[in-house]
Amino acid sequence: MNQLNALLVGNSDGIGLAMTKRLLDLGWNVFGISRSESPHFNKSYSHHVMDVTDSQYASLLNSIIIDNSIDLCIYSAGIGELLNLSDMKSEVKIIDVNLLGMVRTASTVIPHMVERNQGHFIGISSLADELLSSEAPSYHASKAGFSNYLESLALSLKNKGVSVTNVRFGFVDTKMAKGEVKPLIMNVEKAVDHLIKCLKSKPIRYTAPKIAIPLIKIRKIMIRITGH
Repeated sequence: MNQLNALLVGNSDGIGLAMTKRLLDLGWNVFGISRSESPHFNKSYSHHVMDVTDSQYASLLNSIIIDNSIDLCIYSAGIGELLNLSDMKSEVKIIDVNLLGMVRTASTVIPHMVERNQGHFIGISSLADELLSSEAPSYHASKAGFSNYLESLALSLKNKGVSVTNVRFGFVDTKMAKGEVKPLIMNVEKAVDHLIKCLKSKPIRYTAPKIAIPLIKIRKIMIRITGH
């Protein structure tokens, strides 16, 4: 049986790094791309340092794909900052990394998967995709676009042999989890357990923890009523 190949974007820490280790333990061959060096070394792992906003990013993706048939691609790159009305330059960067970086990745990887009539693209979004936020509008907007795009893309790929999964996590114990209150926070290994489930079932949308779903609905109602 041929070894399966995975491409992970944003995997030098957090969920991406933990997923890299898990896939390697399961016998996958893994290629990683992130803006930082990876602390992980393995004969079945190849790491590339590059930001997803770099002009050469698509070329790097193509160079990996041309030489290797990618069975799985996971996009977990993401940044987030609180809104600073006196200096809003980071707002553009957040949208670029979180949303456009994912679209750049998908638009490069998925055509190769369609050509092979197989493959699985997973994007790690957030429960923030349903909520408005005065404190972090760029982050919430990027995740709203992220989820909408991926789930729409999944519908377009029906009968093409390619699966797309939009994973919506709540708070995960990584550097991305900001704020004093972090309800229902999960550790990275639990998050990876959920991703492994997605590899098997290939849902279009996967939300964890599920108990957060009604809480998000209540929060949306409160925002409409109170305005914050």
